Amino acid sequence: MATTALTPPPVSEEISETLLDFPDNRLLIDLCGEFDRNIAEIEHALEVQILRRGNELAILGDDAAKLRAAETLRALYGRLESGRSVEPGDVTAAIRFGASADDTGGRDGDQLEMFKGGAVEIKTRKKTITPRTLAQTDYVASLYQNELVFGLGPAGTGKTYLAVAVAVSMFVEGHVDRIILSRPAVEAGERLGFLPGDMKDKVDPYMQPLYDALNDFLPGKQLAKLIEEKRIEIAPLAFMRGRTLSNAYVVLDEAQNATSMQMKMFLTRLGEGSRMAITGDMTQIDLPRGVLSGLIEAERILRGVEGIGFARFTVKDVVRHPMVAKIIEAYDGAGKRDA
Repeated sequence: MATTALTPPPVSEEISETLLDFPDNRLLIDLCGEFDRNIAEIEHALEVQILRRGNELAILGDDAAKLRAAETLRALYGRLESGRSVEPGDVTAAIRFGASADDTGGRDGDQLEMFKGGAVEIKTRKKTITPRTLAQTDYVASLYQNELVFGLGPAGTGKTYLAVAVAVSMFVEGHVDRIILSRPAVEAGERLGFLPGDMKDKVDPYMQPLYDALNDFLPGKQLAKLIEEKRIEIAPLAFMRGRTLSNAYVVLDEAQNATSMQMKMFLTRLGEGSRMAITGDMTQIDLPRGVLSGLIEAERILRGVEGIGFARFTVKDVVRHPMVAKIIEAYDGAGKRDA
């Protein structure tokens, strides 16, 4: 299927230009991206034109747009200088954070600075993960500091991905002996009926997002061996009853679909030397009508308890495709109008 190139709007010759100098040509190549795709994305999003002249980038456009483009480029270049990579998602995030800083200032104004290094890093066997937003940075710090952490917010904010990354990091470094990943086996609005196969075959479709995250952090053969040895377990929430989870990093995903009874059962599984991360999106509850989400109840009851961390994400922290943030904002807006 043919793709449509992103073409920046025409710029009047009378508009002045802003020149930025980037002394390291190798980093400048990474900044521009393959076939200058990073530059094209910034041009399209901020309605500017960016021209490359040797080691300089000339930005043409109105003053506000040029300022935002310059801030974005400097932040991304600073990220490269600190030894970190620039991926398409980082470009999108930098553009969005610049807009937040213009609108609100304060804490949002610090988002771009985070790209220049010094952020928390999560080292796994396959890659090093760095948070992309301040909320993600606070969340990762809380995962390392607290024995029990709740990550609450919309889809695409990295709640589960980062929790699994921290679990793998702590496992690799020997801080825990095993990883246990769980989620309620609740269908998202449709009945799948009876599934063929043994118990593993039946529950694996519900657990697939957790397998996907693990595959990002551990080599395939090592992951398969660890699962075979039960040093990494992936199981439905219902299988946790009666267990004491000691010396483990435990992650409960999609916790908004746990009932009050299930949530209390799961929280009381925490054993000596273990840590727990519980993630969920309270706007995507798939429980039957009239059944209270255990995540909502847990937040109300446990808020303020010492040693328990709560990390809250907003649409500004969405790090998936930029369209995801727009979809969430549209649904939020529709919900407010209907209320």
